Amino acid sequence: MKKNAILAISIVSLVLIIDQIIKIWIKTHMALGDEFCVFGSWFRIHFVENNGMAFGMELGGSWGKIILSVFRVVAVFFITYYLAKLCRQTGRTFLVVCISLVLAGAIGNILDSVFYGVIFDSSVGQIATLFPESGGYSTWLHGRVVDMFYMPMIEGHFPDWFPRVGGDSFTFFHPVFNFADAAISIGIVLLFLFQLKELSRDFGGGKDEK
Repeated sequence: MKKNAILAISIVSLVLIIDQIIKIWIKTHMALGDEFCVFGSWFRIHFVENNGMAFGMELGGSWGKIILSVFRVVAVFFITYYLAKLCRQTGRTFLVVCISLVLAGAIGNILDSVFYGVIFDSSVGQIATLFPESGGYSTWLHGRVVDMFYMPMIEGHFPDWFPRVGGDSFTFFHPVFNFADAAISIGIVLLFLFQLKELSRDFGGGKDEK
């Protein structure tokens, strides 16, 4: 129990620290839309903000933003409860790692939504200021999530003979995402690859490990 609890706290804390350091650096060093290349043209830092979910997906409107923020908080509560349950069991270390990654990523994006509208001014056409004297660009729960990792690994055009999209340009892996999104994705992929049996046991009423 103690070992898994320490591991979970360590993973969540490390992901949150890295995620917030990156986001705060982006906000205080780049204006919205700024970009620079890291490796060639296929891995770029491209600063965007979004009002919604992972990888730039959105739930429209002011109320949509509030609903999404509240949903995130409720989801984090249940994930935390499940993670605490796992930490009390032995032999569940890998599952603890997976759930910890998902939890950390969810909290990371919640922090943007809850606080960033208040502690930063706008990044439109300027580099934002942390704790500006004139106040933030929005209110509590209306902050925008900071995204920056852009990996357009393949760019080109569909062949002319393709139905409907022939000749149109395409980009393979177009979404811009952040470190929290990556943690969520890695955690979920690992769950699907290695822990489907364990999850079905937990939620299907099977025996817990002793």
